Amino acid sequence: MNVKLSREQWIHEAFSVLAEAGVEGIKIEGLAKRLRVTKGGFYWHFRNRDDLLLHVLERWRARRIEIIHEQTRDEDHAADTLKYLIRLYTDNTNPRGNAIELALRDWARSDARAAEAVQAVDSERLDCVSSLFAQLDLPPDEAYSRAYLFYSFIFGQSLLNDEGCRLEPKKIKQYCTRFLIA
Repeated sequence: MNVKLSREQWIHEAFSVLAEAGVEGIKIEGLAKRLRVTKGGFYWHFRNRDDLLLHVLERWRARRIEIIHEQTRDEDHAADTLKYLIRLYTDNTNPRGNAIELALRDWARSDARAAEAVQAVDSERLDCVSSLFAQLDLPPDEAYSRAYLFYSFIFGQSLLNDEGCRLEPKKIKQYCTRFLIA
């Protein structure tokens, strides 16, 4: 077991455990076992478990904010961008990403640092999407309200099981798109 792992590999594995078992599942010894190394290598990159968790939060926050900026930067075509985002998040399921998002939100219920990271990401998401709705000549309060509904739909549909739904997911997406963007 003479393998030296990078900081990124430890963080990536921590995200995998977060998705599978929540923050409580992230343990140094468990990560080392999953990575097939001794736990001593962990301490080359992190002071302790708390340090790793801070890096996980910061990585998640930075990456989520980077992604929403990339996805919403074309304000000249706001309606098309909003339709694209709805298609992106309803047509392409990401079970690992959804599990990480849920685990982080659960973590945020009992940890101020996680709550601050979630709040920062939510604020940025809402601001960016609200800005797109504002480009459709909506008043600021309505633009923000539609952004809020937009994210409620995106996150809600990722949690619901389509099997019990009376309508095809495609129809629901069409109606929600028309309702939000019309």
